[in-house]
Amino acid sequence: MKRLARIASISMASMLAAASLVACSGSTDEEGDVYFLNFKPEQDAAYQEIAKAYTEETGVKVKVVTAASGSYEQTLKAEIGKDEAPTLFQVNGPAGFITWQDYMADMSDTEVAKQLTDDIPPLTTEDGEVRGVPFAVEGFGIIYNDEIFDKYIATSGAKIKSTDEITSYQKLKEVAEDMQAKKDELGIEGAFASTSLTSGEDWRWQTHLANAPIWQEYQDKGVEDTNEIEFSYNKEYKNLFDLYLENSTVEKSLAPSKTVSDSMAEFAQGKAAMVQNGNWAWSQISETSGNVVKEDKIKFLPMYMGLPDEEKHGINVGTENYLGVNSDASEVDQQATKDFVDWLFTSEAGKEHVVKDLGFIAPFESYTAEDTPNDPLAEQVAEAIANKDLTTYPWNFQYFPSQQFKDDFGQDLSQYASGKLKWEDVVKHFKDNWAAEKESNWG
Repeated sequence: MKRLARIASISMASMLAAASLVACSGSTDEEGDVYFLNFKPEQDAAYQEIAKAYTEETGVKVKVVTAASGSYEQTLKAEIGKDEAPTLFQVNGPAGFITWQDYMADMSDTEVAKQLTDDIPPLTTEDGEVRGVPFAVEGFGIIYNDEIFDKYIATSGAKIKSTDEITSYQKLKEVAEDMQAKKDELGIEGAFASTSLTSGEDWRWQTHLANAPIWQEYQDKGVEDTNEIEFSYNKEYKNLFDLYLENSTVEKSLAPSKTVSDSMAEFAQGKAAMVQNGNWAWSQISETSGNVVKEDKIKFLPMYMGLPDEEKHGINVGTENYLGVNSDASEVDQQATKDFVDWLFTSEAGKEHVVKDLGFIAPFESYTAEDTPNDPLAEQVAEAIANKDLTTYPWNFQYFPSQQFKDDFGQDLSQYASGKLKWEDVVKHFKDNWAAEKESNWG
């Protein structure tokens, strides 16, 4: 694996300056301090409470800063060169590791590294040194309100008698289009919530929706990762993307102005029967003002789009976020940070926060079935993992070349939705940008 010389956006002068400050950076307290740069805005409140609880228990200061949605990479690049830089941060899978591994300390001696389950490997160097530890297994698919589906099934000419009949793209399409035609009768504004294509809000389409098509291409080629992608299942991707756009609460030309909060609020308030998202969405749905979605009526459907043998597959399950300890932090701050991570994920007090407040399905051996979050979507992810009849799609989008690649793809999707870009151009840009980014970053 090619090793980069640091972050291209940080000048050589600032790097040298930062290096000279390493000895005096961070805390001078004997016990050290922790500064965590958090990736997910929706989990900020939980992490602030966790930091407070840890400080009260140990006396160690923990600062949590949360980057704005869609700006984590830029925020990390800006913060990492500072004197008081984050001691704990997150990287986005193997692609993120290529960029950040020089800033990631060896975590092999941590309890979290030792307790990792075999099926969720860490990020390691060529000599096996653990630099990044995965901390949550998550799942995503099409979330649906079963109460609206019950109402739909009762309508004249409904395409299904049970949601169990939806096992293919064709059947999903029939149901979605029929729901859209009957939206007034069903009391909804669209079969699907709006497709959020505002810049920085388009991650569900630039990564999650593209996950299974790229995984299938990898399977066909017999590789785990490649510098060349044909986007050979782009028609299947387009099938589902178009289905979202054309059977929505809004005209597709308005999708580029919509945010994740917009679409999740539409679903929560009963304006849409379905929305694509992951198990982390339940807290956002349940806390939305005017929420009508009952806890026992929220379910997952696989993201059917016409891929080979997709009736044998369930939702997408995996991880892309890994914790790293800043190797440029002082030794006491590094140790304090490792201690904090171990406490959070392996102590009884910490585990309670992980399960109840963060809602994580944690990939550590000390977690049992009883440690599944009390969350209807998280419980279904756990069930999907245990289901022997369906195979979940792994998270291959962690191999996407860079955040810039994802952002460019998202912008093209926005242009396509507004009618300013042809689909064949979206595909061409995807292939060309993938090749250019892979050559530059992975070489």
